[in-house]
Amino acid sequence: MYAIIETGGKQVKVEVGAKIYVEKLDVPAGEDVKIEKVLFVGGDTVKVGAPYVKGASVDCKVEKQGLNKKIHVYKYKAKANERKHIGHRQPYTCLVVKAINA
Repeated sequence: MYAIIETGGKQVKVEVGAKIYVEKLDVPAGEDVKIEKVLFVGGDTVKVGAPYVKGASVDCKVEKQGLNKKIHVYKYKAKANERKHIGHRQPYTCLVVKAINA
């Protein structure tokens, strides 16, 4: 059984026991999260939402909060002696899927 959920403006395919990385959620590590924006549930019976499946949810446990690898952004303008270096680390939340309720 699997489901497609929406979180952080993105769609993610999840299965029970899967570890997924999503945009940062304001939930401390070790807590449980219930995601109710379920777009699709697949398996023996298929349920398709319009846009969400009514009564469906995905139970997850927050494993950790973290920051992705740093990306470097260089801005340069020729002949103007203008150079700029910016670094960015996007925050994320690591979730472990415990159950899919359909």
